[in-house]
Amino acid sequence: MTRTGQAFWFKSAGTGEIRAAEVPAPGLDEVLVRTLFSGMSRGTESLVLRGGVPESQREVMRAPFQEGDFPFPVKYGYLNVGRVEAGPSELVGRTVFSLYPHQTEFVVPASAVTVVPDDVPAARAILAGTVETAVNALWDAAPLVGDRIAVVGAGMVGSSVAGLLSRFPGADVQLVDTDPAREKVAAAFGIRYVRPEDAEGDLDLVVHASATDAGLARSLELLGREATVVDLSWYGDRRVSVPLGENFHSRRLTIRSSQVGTVSPARSARRTYGDRMATALRLLADPAFDVLVTGETAFADLPDLISRLAGGDLPGLAHRIVYPLGT
Repeated sequence: MTRTGQAFWFKSAGTGEIRAAEVPAPGLDEVLVRTLFSGMSRGTESLVLRGGVPESQREVMRAPFQEGDFPFPVKYGYLNVGRVEAGPSELVGRTVFSLYPHQTEFVVPASAVTVVPDDVPAARAILAGTVETAVNALWDAAPLVGDRIAVVGAGMVGSSVAGLLSRFPGADVQLVDTDPAREKVAAAFGIRYVRPEDAEGDLDLVVHASATDAGLARSLELLGREATVVDLSWYGDRRVSVPLGENFHSRRLTIRSSQVGTVSPARSARRTYGDRMATALRLLADPAFDVLVTGETAFADLPDLISRLAGGDLPGLAHRIVYPLGT
């Protein structure tokens, strides 16, 4: 029997609305999930909100369970934690993470959900998609024991990368950002916060996640000879100026891209997407990651949240959306 849920849609630049959503009965090897929490991805969803997804990237940028097409209207999102209400017996009653948009209940293949470990609170598990990006980035970056490392840009992705690097044996990690409020994030992970002008150079590795020209330029300045910047920033439809003069060639520097849409070549022969997500969820047992959740809004108030996000008056990192079942 078909049920009716509610889903959030990006309606036009800077606006959104809640619409009715048909939810079919689950079929063989499918699960019915009731959402507890979802997460607002400030970077990617802000880009979607302003209609900034380039036409050339609209297929690449599609979320796994997206409805509608860019730019608008579109049902978009990929940080969902819920409880399985129907489906295979081993999943019924379990808390699961999935790459589903902001919706009260939905049906997906059982293979599309990952069980949240018992030692990871459901409210924290919304960070799994971002920590998965960080895991993939570090598979690409391949830091070594004792490396001198900077993470430039302490947004959601950069802070998640810094959190994982804080556990790396012997690593000296700086979290570099213009916002002094990010010192709280660095303190939670036991690493140093520095402003860009105060960052120490001659580094082995820089992970860039500020999505700004200035951040990328400073990342290159911080590198030692024959070192690498791994760039995680998604610039959307903006052109980026990269300073490839000065020391770029003489010091044999490298800029390398990293993108979560594919499993890093360093692990793709031995790890699936599901393996990567399961790794991210296990890492979220660390309560230090709670520092990345800086706001909370009820699902019914999502349209107002979106207007505040569009207006630029909503500072912070991850924003958690709370559903009736999660209260």
